[in-house]
Amino acid sequence: MDLDDLDRALLLALLERPRAGLREHARALGIARGTAQARFLRLQERGVIVGFAPHVNPEALGFDVHAFVTLHITQGRLDDVATRLEAVAEVVEVHSITGDGDLWARVVARTNAHLEQVVQGIIGTPGVERTRTEIALTERVAHRVLPLVRALPRGRRGTDAGHDA
Repeated sequence: MDLDDLDRALLLALLERPRAGLREHARALGIARGTAQARFLRLQERGVIVGFAPHVNPEALGFDVHAFVTLHITQGRLDDVATRLEAVAEVVEVHSITGDGDLWARVVARTNAHLEQVVQGIIGTPGVERTRTEIALTERVAHRVLPLVRALPRGRRGTDAGHDA
């Protein structure tokens, strides 16, 4: 999506102050609340803004072990395995990958023994040929997008000033 300066400013405001309402962001940006609302909705419709759930720390829920599991999948079974992984509560993220392996899963567990149970369950999934598990020691950089938005090129002005679709 091609973002103009107002889209970028609104995204920055939302990321920097996620608890503030659109009215407050509109006031800070010097635009009408309706304009902020229209831009916000357009960013949602185009898939730039996704989700509204709070970010929950698995460690605070007792899941202190974090691991990355690379899965090698039987040819033609990728979608089936991904669907089955979605049903495993401890699997918090799954990506198709290139290189050594077919899927990459981020897994959380309460203990190393619990992690072993989860991984054994994954290995038993029809279509999983083998896995490689690596345990994370420390999160050095948390998931973030604010630096990406800050790095977006500036200078584009909205062509539909006041007429947001």
